[in-house]
Amino acid sequence: MACAGCGTGAEGKPSGCKSNGGCSTGGCNRLNVFDWLANIPLSDSLAPFDIIEVSFNNGSRKDFFRNVTKQFLDKGEMVTVEGVSGFDVGQVSLTGELVKLQMKKRRIEDTPEVKKVLRRASNEDLHRMGENKTREKDALVKARAIARSIGLEMKLAEVEIQADGRKATFFYTADDRVDFRELIKLYAGEFRVKVEMRQIGARQEAGKVGGIGSCGRELCCSTWLTDFKSVNTTAARYQNLSINQAKLSGQCGRLKCCLNYELDTYLDALKDFPEDADSIETANGVATLQKRDIFKNLMWYSYGDSNKQYPLTISRVKEIRHLNKQNIRPEDLKPVEVVAGKPKETDLGFADVVGQISLRSLEKTSQKRKHKDKEKQKHKQQQQGAKPAEQSAQPQKPKQPQPQQPQQQQKPKQPQQGPKPQGPKPQQQQPKQQQQQPGKPQGPKPQPKPQQQGGGGQQPPQNRPPKPKQKQQK
Repeated sequence: MACAGCGTGAEGKPSGCKSNGGCSTGGCNRLNVFDWLANIPLSDSLAPFDIIEVSFNNGSRKDFFRNVTKQFLDKGEMVTVEGVSGFDVGQVSLTGELVKLQMKKRRIEDTPEVKKVLRRASNEDLHRMGENKTREKDALVKARAIARSIGLEMKLAEVEIQADGRKATFFYTADDRVDFRELIKLYAGEFRVKVEMRQIGARQEAGKVGGIGSCGRELCCSTWLTDFKSVNTTAARYQNLSINQAKLSGQCGRLKCCLNYELDTYLDALKDFPEDADSIETANGVATLQKRDIFKNLMWYSYGDSNKQYPLTISRVKEIRHLNKQNIRPEDLKPVEVVAGKPKETDLGFADVVGQISLRSLEKTSQKRKHKDKEKQKHKQQQQGAKPAEQSAQPQKPKQPQPQQPQQQQKPKQPQQGPKPQGPKPQQQQPKQQQQQPGKPQGPKPQPKPQQQGGGGQQPPQNRPPKPKQKQQK
């Protein structure tokens, strides 16, 4: 209900626009009315209506006053009006031609007895009103204690003190008639004001207190509803609602006023349903009516022995009813199949895949990357392992007659050849050695043969040449 001008002030409290420029939604004032005739100009012969509507105590009470000052008063301005033996300060809630309709709605006639507007509210009037409004909470607490001490069965809902502090109005609710003659004397002696007692109903009390309904919106009685009509449980039965007092009752303890909002629509829809079809006879027995579905135009029946319900169309019920009048009982009800699932959506020919990317494609790409990285690491390890194997295999053939000596000679040679990263140099040394071997007489070949005969079981010189081949195969 709030307008766009309402903002948030200090400590998160709503600051509100304070009707600067005329709030037309009712967010800053309860029981507000939208003036849809404000921007429509009048003819030259017609004068503007001189009666205005003034609200008091943030819209909880409204009254009409005649603008004798002939000043143009805009909606939201604070004015000083006539009160009971004094003056009161209120806020202009409505002006113009729409005031006539509001007076007609409340059955108030335009007579000379209508109270008058004195002036625009001055700073002194506003300061005095603020001082007296601060007394209302303490006065309400004391008034309830005094009423409880006397033993009166009444509940005080609100206390409203006039702006000049000369009058106080006590709003109360009671189930029976209350004799408060003695109570008025005690109130007048305690608060030193003129006392007025006004009885209100439970719905009006909820409107003054305010609150949030079960629908999540502000209460209707505190925002726009002024005419309270009687609500019965028959309204809930016509709408196929369960008779549960906890759900059907509002904040005031009475049945919710919103039960009457859609009642006329349901009554119009129920005109097509037969009225004398509470029970129908078939070969299986008598079926009784359980409920009417106005949205699907179905009537649900069940037999007395079972809890199963059978949905029938209106035409089928009328047909069975017509046969029963002729003393004919049909063999079956012929119920309709009701699909409880959601209706199938029509294929529009395109698909919206925004935000529906599957993770499988991302997983496949990550697996491919991991596989490639592993292959690269294996290839590097093989290249690094093949280079020292070739370098260690070259000096073993001509120089090492015994198995232990080449191990001691390889250890100092490996750090000298290791820091040289250039790969083509060992490849150039291999053909030089291969060229020297065919020119020499084959002397080193017969040397291992006498070692095999005299050495017994020592065979490491024969096994060491093929070792670099095994590493390369790995």
